[in-house]
Amino acid sequence: MLRFGVGMAALALAASGTVVAQEGSTATQLDTVVAVVNNQVILASDLSFEMRMYKLLPIGTREDATPVRALERLTTRALIVQQILQEDPQGMEVSQRDLETSLAELRQNLPGCKERDCNSEPGWAAYLATLNLTPEPVSVYWTRRIAVLRFIEQRFRSGIRIAPEEIETYYRETLTPLYAKAADVPPLERISPRIQEILLQQKVNALLNDWLKSLKDQGQVEILDPALAAAGTTIAASLVPAAPVLKPAKGATH
Repeated sequence: MLRFGVGMAALALAASGTVVAQEGSTATQLDTVVAVVNNQVILASDLSFEMRMYKLLPIGTREDATPVRALERLTTRALIVQQILQEDPQGMEVSQRDLETSLAELRQNLPGCKERDCNSEPGWAAYLATLNLTPEPVSVYWTRRIAVLRFIEQRFRSGIRIAPEEIETYYRETLTPLYAKAADVPPLERISPRIQEILLQQKVNALLNDWLKSLKDQGQVEILDPALAAAGTTIAASLVPAAPVLKPAKGATH
């Protein structure tokens, strides 16, 4: 159940640890609670970090780089992680080797790393500093991301099968009309694996969205920040890569 309000503010403050420091008679605010997901607090500092981390993520669009979308990712991830731990207390564990491999792949694909030696620890730290990030929190974040994507892969992707007829239908009805000339359309045999991946990812996203909706309906998400609540934060499957898109070569379209 998605709710907007302040009904759980006291619980949120208690669960978040010290968010207000008292010095003499003057209270100094250190952090604020922006949302609560099934008694799990999301702080303003979490939101700020999520927005900075977004610049490292290999998904999303410019429209996703907003506080509202960042909070959507945080609440969605919180629901998924809670479910993972409920099913398997060790479900969020990731080997150091898997983490290092994934981070190495990330560094290779970051445009900003082309001009820096991100393969070295000092170079990686220097690059992250330009985004107001440091290596240790990034590694913790990336570990959680790997665990969440692994869970999604195992739960939703493993049982999906794409029939040859589905690939042929996509090729005929979706891809072919994009080309001005029939001669420019790539052969089905060559493009079939990419079409299969598109259809597979579409089905995974659909299953994930339905599952997240059920988690939201069964649980409780409260948005305590008035501005974010007014913006109508939702739960969305924005943590997984979007389905790849096949595009004709330049000049081949209508």
